Amino acid sequence: MVDMNVDAYRFSISWSRIFPDGVGRINKKGVHYYNNLINYILKKGITPYVTLVHYDIPEALERKFGGLLNQKIVKAYASYTDFCFKTFGDRVKNWMTFNEPHVVAQQGYDLGIMAPARCSKPFGHCHAGNSLTEPYIVAHNLLLSHAAAVHRYRHKYQKKQKGRIGIVLDFLWYEPLTNKPSDIAAAKRARDFNLGWFLHPIVCGEYPKSMQKIVRERLPKFTKREIKILKGSIDFVGINHYTTYYAYDHRENQIPTDYIGDWNVGIVYERNGVPIGPKAHSDWLYIVPWGMHKAVNYVKEKYDNPTIIITENGMDTAANLSLKESLHDWTRINFYRGYLKNLKKAIDDGANVVGYFAWSLIDNFEWLSGYTSRFGLHYIDYNNGLRRVPKMSAHWFRQLLYRKHHG
Repeated sequence: MVDMNVDAYRFSISWSRIFPDGVGRINKKGVHYYNNLINYILKKGITPYVTLVHYDIPEALERKFGGLLNQKIVKAYASYTDFCFKTFGDRVKNWMTFNEPHVVAQQGYDLGIMAPARCSKPFGHCHAGNSLTEPYIVAHNLLLSHAAAVHRYRHKYQKKQKGRIGIVLDFLWYEPLTNKPSDIAAAKRARDFNLGWFLHPIVCGEYPKSMQKIVRERLPKFTKREIKILKGSIDFVGINHYTTYYAYDHRENQIPTDYIGDWNVGIVYERNGVPIGPKAHSDWLYIVPWGMHKAVNYVKEKYDNPTIIITENGMDTAANLSLKESLHDWTRINFYRGYLKNLKKAIDDGANVVGYFAWSLIDNFEWLSGYTSRFGLHYIDYNNGLRRVPKMSAHWFRQLLYRKHHG
């Protein structure tokens, strides 16, 4: 990072590594590990940006009371975050409560492809679950947990520690497939069900009207006290943006089936036979630089121009490429060049963007794709002692950041 002229590093703390049982007993080795990491990157002149939960809720709480399906999670999470603020907050000044809560709720409780793999029968081989109700319950508890942590931070620590706190939300851009009013409305609905599900309650104190209208009694309600704590509970919003899809009006079932079915939206990746953009390695990731401009502009206009940090942006290549092919990653360089130009355009249009993080510094274990997908600016040789080799994209960023720091 020092060699690349990087001035900030985003990482997450694992709740289970601090509290193996979710609450109570503290694992001192875990605390020591994070203290060492924070102290070392600060020594190197790099600012830590800490995500408090990146998908991994302690399994102990899953077994104890059902994890995110139970409102007891709010108190447990508030205690964990309080400990982190107290222990690390003298040095950490940038906190993020959750990474992509939308993914947690959708992939874990609607489709059942991520932990804890709950879903209704048609969506997979889940041992239990209800795709009609559980995603909304989980999202609600995540929002209440976020609000509780921010409340703790603001009332106990922020004034003395002089830090800031936000949340990280994933946001694909949904472009209407046609100019038909029904497709324009479908794209708006998709944005509400993706980003608005979390950002709308945080900014406005309620779920988007489109969600209220469709989901009705399955959508939990906030009490007046909860609204008071939740509304305005960010100093900044982190946006993870990768790709853009075409959206069109699509009503498959009259009877609701699940969270994604509630959207009444179809998604396609081409228009009139023309792909929306070249595909990266992952099936879901199309390279669409103009989507960055539209996504950031939308957050600015719809949510009163909050302080924005782009917390993730990047693309992957296949892991089975040769070392030479992996290192000469011109497609990745062109990806970053295109997306950053569009981010600059959004900033020039008045968006209050104050930071940007590439995903990712090194090739990593990419959730469901494991080691078959490489997002890194540095190649990791998994067969040779985890040797790290900078790719062309790392050299490109080094030059870019050098010019930024030295005019």
